[in-house]
Formats: sequence, structure tokens, C-alpha cells
Amino acid sequence: QVQLVESGGGLVQAGGSLRLSCAASGRSFSEYAMGWFRQAPGREREFVARISRGGASTNYADSVKGRFTISRDNAKNTVYLQMNSLKFEDTAVYYCAASSWIRYGGTRSDEYDYWGQGTQVTVSS
Repeated sequence: QVQLVESGGGLVQAGGSLRLSCAASGRSFSEYAMGWFRQAPGREREFVARISRGGASTNYADSVKGRFTISRDNAKNTVYLQMNSLKFEDTAVYYCAASSWIRYGGTRSDEYDYWGQGTQVTVSS
């Protein structure tokens, strides 16, 4: 079992920045690839970013590429999402997730075994 707790969400103006954190507890954090997803009201949950177990490999949704950066600190059992140049359309609940087996590049929610409760990000225009 892995427990995930997100933090760092909030209200920010368009063009601003936020850094989300996801703290993991339970089984060895470094055994899991980690991902960030988001869900806006009335929309399906969508992939944002993924990072490999050791942190050497990452991939991003086209909508956030160049603006968001995923990273991890395995010594602190934490994954981060640095979000810069935020846009109104980035408004959503952001979830972190842990995967023991990435099968499709980590972009599908069914690849992930454990999920956090989510943190709200609101970008004002």
C-alpha cells in the first residue's frame, strides 16, 4: 500500500506559478513511477506529467510542455510539479498517482495503482 497526499494548490493569477508536492508513505517510494493528472469541472481526468522511478525519464501532456516540470526526491518520498506561466485553462483538481508498472507511457489513469485525494488549483484570468 502507498498513501499519497498532495499539497501546494491554491489561487493564482494567470501568468503566475505554483509548486505542487505529493508526499508518499508506505511501501518504497522509489519502486513507483509517479504521475500527475488533473480534472476540471465537467471534464474527464487528464494526464499532465510522468516521471520514472529514478527520475531520469519524464513526459508531459502537450498542453503543459515547456511550462510545467515534474521532479522527485526519493530521499524525501516526494514528487513535485512546478507550474509556471499558468493559464485559466489550467484550473482543475490536481492528483498525483503511483504506478508499479508503466505499460503505455504513463499517460493513462488505469496504469496507476494508487491515487492522492487531490489539490485544487484555480487560475484567475
